Amino acid sequence: MPALGFDMIRALNTMKTSSFTTRLGLLTSVLVASSGVSLHAAEITVFAAASLTDSLKEIASSYEKQTGDRIVFNFGASGFLARQIEEGAPADIFFSADEAKMDGLERKGLIVRETRQRRLSNTLVIVVAADSQLSLKSAKDLADAKINRVALADPRTVPAGIYAKEYLEKARLWSVLEPKVVPTDNVRAALSAVQSGNVEAGIVYKTDGSISKKVKVAFEIPAGDGPAISYPMALVEESKERGAAQRFLKYLNSADADRIFREFGFIVRP
Repeated sequence: MPALGFDMIRALNTMKTSSFTTRLGLLTSVLVASSGVSLHAAEITVFAAASLTDSLKEIASSYEKQTGDRIVFNFGASGFLARQIEEGAPADIFFSADEAKMDGLERKGLIVRETRQRRLSNTLVIVVAADSQLSLKSAKDLADAKINRVALADPRTVPAGIYAKEYLEKARLWSVLEPKVVPTDNVRAALSAVQSGNVEAGIVYKTDGSISKKVKVAFEIPAGDGPAISYPMALVEESKERGAAQRFLKYLNSADADRIFREFGFIVRP
């Protein structure tokens, strides 16, 4: 039998390599399909209220492991985030801490109306430093001379502060307490002001008051006495990842997400 020439040997090796590569590609496709992970992972940008930080990070971690998609967050005051979207900032999903900010975007055609949903609710609490000796039996006690400063998210623009002002006005306390109010950029900043001791008390969401070991809840405002707090979410009209963003919105409405939201103290809407 004649010896094989170099060119023939190289051709045979190429055929074997090609066959192996084909089989490997098919195997990879099967494994990817069975795991549910996409070869073309998307990056989904979510603009969300600061009070959602911890719960959404946990939900996103689970979702990323299941799908391979990457969730990128921009957390802040809902009013500030809405203005960013109005100015053209790239976002796929907006998750607001109040309906008014979502209403503003909807009127301007900046969200996809049919994807909008009221997802969560919350309540307000008055917090003091964990080692504080203050005893508050009601919001009226904030008028006590021992309390000089009360932190609120900015009551002009930030939902948590707007809700707090609405409650204090209803209780006829706003005019008395307004000189003591220290406005902050968002609800987490109000919480930090109490943690640091820069103020004697603060009004924040119950979900924020429960996450810090440096503060304690001095008084929980009954849901019936407080404002109607609502967290809507929706797809942004200019989303560059519509399909992926809609899938993540669906996951945010799942039983898995419900469980995590409840663990962080949110009231899940049916």
